[in-house]
Amino acid sequence: MVADITAAPRAVEPEPRPVAWGRPKRRPAAWVAMYHSVSNCPDDPYNITVTPGRLQRQFAWLARCGLRGVSVRELLAARAQGREHGLVGLTFDDGYADFVTTALPVLHRWGFTATVFVLSGLLDGENSWETTGPRKQLLDVEGIRLAADAGMEVASHGLTHLDLTRADDDLLYSEVTESRYRLAGIVDDDVEGFCYPYGHLDERAVDAVQRAGYRYACAIKPGPAGSGDFALPRLHIGEADNPVRLELKRRLAPLCGRALEAV
Repeated sequence: MVADITAAPRAVEPEPRPVAWGRPKRRPAAWVAMYHSVSNCPDDPYNITVTPGRLQRQFAWLARCGLRGVSVRELLAARAQGREHGLVGLTFDDGYADFVTTALPVLHRWGFTATVFVLSGLLDGENSWETTGPRKQLLDVEGIRLAADAGMEVASHGLTHLDLTRADDDLLYSEVTESRYRLAGIVDDDVEGFCYPYGHLDERAVDAVQRAGYRYACAIKPGPAGSGDFALPRLHIGEADNPVRLELKRRLAPLCGRALEAV
């Protein structure tokens, strides 16, 4: 039966609401910080070294801002659920031995996690790809396992820190695929992340990383169109980054394309 509404009084129409022009306000974009070595090393021609004291102060700044440092794996999992607000990805490139001896205690002090990108073809070796500057020890198998057991994400930086855009097909395959298998055997777990050496990538390198079975890859600046999570941009953090510089970098990250897109 259909109700008879012909005699019903006319409802009072609500007053129109003001039109909200532009896009809806979005939550602050998440970003990923890029570290390398943590040590008291005054000779730093590539600006890749942060002293333990500076790292402590940078993490204190994050905490004061209501931010918590996490691995990229954890950040992407949170983003998939719309819960990335208040999180910052922390990455440490090259797998220096000082990640375990120096950075790890500071991470634990603040309850942070991080991703360490390891060169599985140079275990217990040195930063031989750098033509100048001091020689720095790289993680060995024991150090990698210590990092994983401490709750850190271990991910691949290739085998030998090779520029993938200049590698032939066989070398590209070994640097990307074999490095993943080697690390998985060391940590007895899946290796989800990759990091392009020097931040250099092209469509061919991105495709190789995808075919190797990784779930994401870190770069420095945004990659080729359509790269998505296989060219995650990052913000370089160095010894000179005090609270003022960190705040500026955080604010400029979305404008410079260095922030993660929400999903």
